[in-house]
Amino acid sequence: MIVSLRYGLNTLAAAALLLLSACHKDLSDQDVSILGLVPPLAISMQDVTTNKPVTAADFQGKVTLLYFGYTNCPDVCPFTLGNIDKILKQLGPLASNVTVLFVTVDPDRDTPATLAQYAALFGPNVQGLRGTPDELYSLARRYRVVFSVTKPTATTPYQVTHSAAVYVFNAKGDAQFLISGLDTDKPDIAGITDDLRGVINQNAHASLLSWLENLTSS
Repeated sequence: MIVSLRYGLNTLAAAALLLLSACHKDLSDQDVSILGLVPPLAISMQDVTTNKPVTAADFQGKVTLLYFGYTNCPDVCPFTLGNIDKILKQLGPLASNVTVLFVTVDPDRDTPATLAQYAALFGPNVQGLRGTPDELYSLARRYRVVFSVTKPTATTPYQVTHSAAVYVFNAKGDAQFLISGLDTDKPDIAGITDDLRGVINQNAHASLLSWLENLTSS
């Protein structure tokens, strides 16, 4: 009887593992895997809504999207954040597992109040972050983000440039993939949503595997 029960449990575990492996799929053409290529989430900045310092530990347990921009951005930032909002709406209840970190590259003009108001335009999942110059440059270097801020002169206007990619980290803070093209008119919302859903479900898969291991070893 015990042998039969153990055989049944092992069969159940094997079937579950096959099911989980079947869940893996190719990423959307707009998403590029960065597994093992980009360091885990590490951040030290000010949350402009609470005016409190935050680190990566504050986002443990959440899938985190990291994006650099600025509130006076005429097109790239609003397009990107607007499309992220569409993706979160596609996720439905699963969106509660996602946090979007919008890091300003223009802290001189993006005051805490301005950045908080701007972030709120794109839904409750978006948190505006603002850092000192050292904190900002350190974070940008860590993820190889390129940006520049050129102050105005008598002949040139205030100019800001920045990378447009969005970094996706799982609930443990490990880098998963990079989303490009969210600043375009017709991004692959459905495909990116599926990829993000897969990262969210990693937690459920890990819990199931842990349960099966305990079950078969007992």
